[in-house]
Amino acid sequence: MRVKIHREGTNTLILFLVALLAINAPLWMYLDKSLVFIPIIITSASVVFYMLVVNFFRSPRRHFPGNQTNAVVASADGKVVALEEVMENEYLHTRCIQLSVFMSPTNVHANWFPVNGEVVYAKHHPGRFMAAYLPKSSTENERSTVVIRTPEGQLVLMRQVAGAMARRIVTYAQPGDEASVEDHMGFIKFGSRVDLYLPLGTTINVKLGDTTMGGITQVGLLHPHK
Repeated sequence: MRVKIHREGTNTLILFLVALLAINAPLWMYLDKSLVFIPIIITSASVVFYMLVVNFFRSPRRHFPGNQTNAVVASADGKVVALEEVMENEYLHTRCIQLSVFMSPTNVHANWFPVNGEVVYAKHHPGRFMAAYLPKSSTENERSTVVIRTPEGQLVLMRQVAGAMARRIVTYAQPGDEASVEDHMGFIKFGSRVDLYLPLGTTINVKLGDTTMGGITQVGLLHPHK
């Protein structure tokens, strides 16, 4: 099956390939034949490393299989590491349900919109690079915040959080954009997490430790006010 590479990985993969060729080619050309096991080991390790990087930048096509009305869909592949009621002070200024998914380096790192609607806020914040599974990373690490207003008028906040390995957050969403649970809203390079801040009263369909698939797993159901 053909692997689709995310656009964020194209230049990185080309640079890695050139670097690995520059390392491996001289070994095969100039090393004494009695030491042939050395280039074999190094080339094998290079291939494995390169395939891991390719795996990181894969970009699968996904279509949410359920009813999209009021659905809250996972924004990332990974594991649920936080599920609690908190105060959100950046934009919503109210108590919400925080649902956080941690992405390991082996997960797909594309991020999907969690709900359908319109983007009303997007802002990038510089910050630290603590381990993304720590609670303080949501407010102290480098991060990007996006708020979507659903067709029923509810606000859902999504936050991309950098981790100890992540050094670049890419956010495509801008105010006025249409949000769809089947579209990418951004990408985070290497280990990181995504936080969702949902209205109190939202039905939650996952628990701590559950694994999610971005664009596929329904993590909640909104209940708009009548």
